[in-house]
Amino acid sequence: MRFIHFADLHIGVETYGRPDAASGLSTRMLDFLGALDELVDRAIADDVDLVLFAGDAYKTREPTQTQQREFARRIRRLVEANIPVFLLIGNHDLPSAYSRATALEIYDTLAIPHVTVGSRPGVSVIETKSGPLQIAALPWMNISQLLTRDEYKNLSLDQIDRLAADRINRMAADLAEAVDPKLPAVLAAHVAMNESQVKSGSEKWMTVGHFPQLTKSTLGVGHFDYVALGHHHVYQRLEHITPMFYCGSLQRVDFGEEGDPKGFLEVELDTARPPGERMVEEPAFVEVTARRFVTIALRPKADDPTAETLAAIAKADVTDAIVRVMLRLTKAQDALLREAELREALEGAHVLAAIQRQIDQDERRRLPADVQAEQLEPMEALELYLKQREMPSDRRQRMLATARTLLEQDAEAPA
Repeated sequence: MRFIHFADLHIGVETYGRPDAASGLSTRMLDFLGALDELVDRAIADDVDLVLFAGDAYKTREPTQTQQREFARRIRRLVEANIPVFLLIGNHDLPSAYSRATALEIYDTLAIPHVTVGSRPGVSVIETKSGPLQIAALPWMNISQLLTRDEYKNLSLDQIDRLAADRINRMAADLAEAVDPKLPAVLAAHVAMNESQVKSGSEKWMTVGHFPQLTKSTLGVGHFDYVALGHHHVYQRLEHITPMFYCGSLQRVDFGEEGDPKGFLEVELDTARPPGERMVEEPAFVEVTARRFVTIALRPKADDPTAETLAAIAKADVTDAIVRVMLRLTKAQDALLREAELREALEGAHVLAAIQRQIDQDERRRLPADVQAEQLEPMEALELYLKQREMPSDRRQRMLATARTLLEQDAEAPA
């Protein structure tokens, strides 16, 4: 039995995009949809038994009709290929108010064949070409629902956090006990696991508010054959007897994910093996085409920094990438930088995010407390200044010799 695990699609992230002339859509939206197309193509070509989505289909809780249409088109392709789809609710899929529908609820409402939505904790048995598969759903827990209860209204944030953590761990333990050991079982959870790696870029601004963490030990041993995780954008395996994986997001969102591979996981289970031991081998991480982010960071040495910066741009592969140039300059270099030439060299980039200049401020060096400036001769003042600048001795002597010559010439000049 083989299935695909992916998560954190975030359709609607259009930062660093531009209008596509052919479709009218943002090029960044096309990036995300293109990655999803690669996944669907792979699922159909490999004739997988199931596609499991571990939450966060869209960037916002209220996606546009266009975003919903494009996502539905890909789900339809899977269903028409007789591939069941399981859609878990993530934090970005939850409505802003408890009474409103989730972003994925339409699939339940229309009773789309072969599509199951995990909007509440529970165990679903999915019929696949290779037999039944249990999926225990642990969607994102909406803490705001706790705050609507009278007994919780006067609790502090720390108390709410502890209460939410206890509750989510209790729900996970209940799911572990509820699965049938005779059937293969997968836990699909959109959650922050303890000891998981969190990116400091996109996740910092896309994850809002407090959220409880699930403790790995809560899941026990032997209940699940695989744990499909969503919420964190970096692909990673968590250390546990039960295989636990974050597949990561399908596209890079910002420069915080510049070096991260993007893709999905293809998992194989042997249904004849004992419970908790059915995963055949390490899941295959399948990379997709992800828009590159490129940072060119430079501290030029030449007085005119333009040529050095142009060489760094030529060395970097900026074609079709989202690029930022970060320069550390002196005031003199900043005045000589020809930015128009840099922009011309970067025309092959998809988007130039920024040319950032950090200007070093000259330190104001003060004379020693026991020295008065008016008491110094010109040569004495210059020598003291050069020493404070920590100038190499040979260069300091050359500058002093030149200054001495200039002063002598000035003294000999006629009034």
